[in-house]
Amino acid sequence: MTGVNLTAWILGILLGLMIFLLIFRIILTWYPQVDLNRFPLNLITWPTEPFLVLLRKLVPPIGGVDITPIIWVGIFSLLREILLGQQGLLTMLSRVS
Repeated sequence: MTGVNLTAWILGILLGLMIFLLIFRIILTWYPQVDLNRFPLNLITWPTEPFLVLLRKLVPPIGGVDITPIIWVGIFSLLREILLGQQGLLTMLSRVS
């Protein structure tokens, strides 16, 4: 396994996991009474909150709805496609080597 393949494999897992966690975080916003600091749910909150805090400074809630998780899902999906898609940068590099 080359370095490019290993990097692509690790990035694929990380980006996929972040997209999954953010989608789950979007679903959790439908239930405002849920405590995100309790054990099973804090495993979703801790990795996603630093990203959301950064973007919340730039994008305020629209009509009381926090859209930052949706924006991050789009960003991570775009990154995954650019790097690991069928014609992604790392995919093309792995074909060359």
